[in-house]
Amino acid sequence: MGQSCTLTGMVLTSMPVGEYDRRITILTRERGKIAAFVRGARRPKSTMVAATNPFCFGEFEAYAGRSSYTVVRASIQNYFQEISTDLDKTYYGCYFLEVADYFSMENSDCQEQLKLLYQTLRALSVKSLSPHLVRRIYELKTLVYHGVYPNVFSCVGCGKKEDLVWYDRARRGVYCENCARGGGMLKLSPAALYTLQYIITAPITKLYTFTVKDEVLGALDRIIGECMEFAADRPFRSAAFLPE
Repeated sequence: MGQSCTLTGMVLTSMPVGEYDRRITILTRERGKIAAFVRGARRPKSTMVAATNPFCFGEFEAYAGRSSYTVVRASIQNYFQEISTDLDKTYYGCYFLEVADYFSMENSDCQEQLKLLYQTLRALSVKSLSPHLVRRIYELKTLVYHGVYPNVFSCVGCGKKEDLVWYDRARRGVYCENCARGGGMLKLSPAALYTLQYIITAPITKLYTFTVKDEVLGALDRIIGECMEFAADRPFRSAAFLPE
């Protein structure tokens, strides 16, 4: 068994292995996404039964092996139990975990993605926030961290930073009124443009502090939804269960 380490992170996936063990995926602050085995986690009296469930956030003591880790102890700070008691929130939460799992890699810097995931799950409990809006904010900020977000700050044609009123879906960028040509463009309201710019630039602690009108949310749906399809090479399974 390798050297012991303490990792702070969240369980993304959990599956049974053998008769009593579990294999979990953890998004960690220190080492990105890791795979880990938890021996005896499915035994009724195991102290690790609850700690191997998705959404668990805390500290995990683990030993590094050749291709995976072995977790021997865990100190869970948040189980996000309020998510598991609401079916719609569970669907959204599972989707957020799947997106984080897809975009994160081992031995990469995932600190911001982990912070984003944690704050996003907390945002699901805010009654004044639409889970639908929380989804779009989470998706766009994830795309920002991985460098595949749309250009909504300057005209794709001339570089102008004012009068940005059209979004080109093919080029995933905005045009000013003078440069806009051809079809396939989406007319952007000032509120929709500002919302996109705010999500991209705002710190995580300021992300889930606003609501939008249906017109703005509709623009976010089209733009962010299409950018997610471009960035991922497959559909996300859990997205099929999200409420309309």
